[in-house]
Amino acid sequence: MSLSRHVNPEDIIQHLQNLRIPAESGSSTGQTAHLTPFSTPYASQRDIPKYQIPRDGAPGDTVYEMLKDELDLDGRPNLNLASFVDTYLEDNAQRLMVENMGKNLADNDEYPAMLSISNRCVSILAHLWGVQKGEKAVGSPTVGSSEAIHLGGLAMKRRWQERRREKGLDTLKPNIIMGANAQVALLKFARYFEVEARVLPVSEKSKFCLDPDLVRENADENTIGVFVILGSTYTGHFEPVETISKILDEYQEKTGVDIPIHVDAASGGNFELPRVVSINASGYHLDPQPPFNLPPTTNNNLQAHKYGSQSYTLNFLSRPGAQVVVQYYNPHPPRLSRATARSWRTASPTRASCRKASKPPAGTPASARSTGPAPPSTNNNKPENQNETSASYTAGLPVVAFRHTDAFRAAYPHIKQETVSLLLRARQWIIPNYALPPHEDGTEILRVVIRVNMSFDLLERLVKDVVQVTERLMERDEVDLSVLHHHGGRGDGGREGEKVKGIHRSVC
Repeated sequence: MSLSRHVNPEDIIQHLQNLRIPAESGSSTGQTAHLTPFSTPYASQRDIPKYQIPRDGAPGDTVYEMLKDELDLDGRPNLNLASFVDTYLEDNAQRLMVENMGKNLADNDEYPAMLSISNRCVSILAHLWGVQKGEKAVGSPTVGSSEAIHLGGLAMKRRWQERRREKGLDTLKPNIIMGANAQVALLKFARYFEVEARVLPVSEKSKFCLDPDLVRENADENTIGVFVILGSTYTGHFEPVETISKILDEYQEKTGVDIPIHVDAASGGNFELPRVVSINASGYHLDPQPPFNLPPTTNNNLQAHKYGSQSYTLNFLSRPGAQVVVQYYNPHPPRLSRATARSWRTASPTRASCRKASKPPAGTPASARSTGPAPPSTNNNKPENQNETSASYTAGLPVVAFRHTDAFRAAYPHIKQETVSLLLRARQWIIPNYALPPHEDGTEILRVVIRVNMSFDLLERLVKDVVQVTERLMERDEVDLSVLHHHGGRGDGGREGEKVKGIHRSVC
């Protein structure tokens, strides 16, 4: 007998619990509760409500096992190739994290050493990104890059407002320019701080990134700045900061309007371009001073602290400090030999892994076409892997974005990339399939982020699994695959890659 679609799984679980567990006054009603047959008689005889605070307490080991079992259903972080977040942490870094977990970075009086370490992180990033002689970088640790993006945008808006007021002009219609590939945090800045978002279409010609020619056409006296991304969450490409900077230089020569650039830098930035006034990386936001002076309205003096510090953050009263300690540990001993200034400019292992991932094994069907920045630039004068530097590779993040070729889709129209993504999930790989930004959303891509813990052995397994899944699908007919094309989303009822008002869920 087939299972009816209208059956509610919550009702089934509740029925099973009622059969095995006597009703108790403390039990939840009408909602599924955790059944916890663990280490104590108490745990084996009592269900623990999931959506309310229990009337009676439960042993700590019971609650631990309950949470551990549920979290085991999550994907494995090292096989989550959708995330740009590093999932690897050295043992010493983990110890530092645990030892400093109770410290609040906002409490400068109580934790002055942690504040000093935070300031050193700012200095390290400023020198790494080429802060110019005579400039003093001002930076703030933030709760992720989203807060940092908002700070950069807010500073540009305040700067624009003050210049307009000095000239007796209105400040009613600020706008900011970004590409349609912009991550959701950039769009949220415009929405939250009442700035018109001029979201410019992207194309294959612009490598699905912000098009400099469109920047020239859309800038005006009310443009507070341009968001430039290094690199794009869709394909990993770097947007052309230098080209856009030159266009804005020409615009200023013609109109006198000075439009700054904020760089959303997943992989770094460059203060050598005077028009780049602020850069954010994961967890930090930096501005050089001078020539760019933060408006007084973005600066808060912390008079309550005897050390007399300044705050440029949106969040003040609570800010975990352990992450700052780990960030400072990262480029220092015992990893000094791998994180000197020179090593940041050489070819990283993740780049080599990207190249390997972009080349399927010999003899496999040519079903994929790379759209990301992974393959290295061709150089016929040097053997492969000899004296490689970052300049040997196409500029971009260590990302491989790929799709089925036109010939493959014509030969096997019933095989959807969404199905490939779903079947790879059954092998524990998390590889998203999603449409490109608006105006190019007829093209779907699969994207793999190569992180530092991706070994060649694991990468070889991934490539083989992609090939094997594709070959198995080629052996099936359309009827076999139709059920996979209508699977529901995980918890929100939507398909992976579904758009909500122009924003792709899987990319945000």
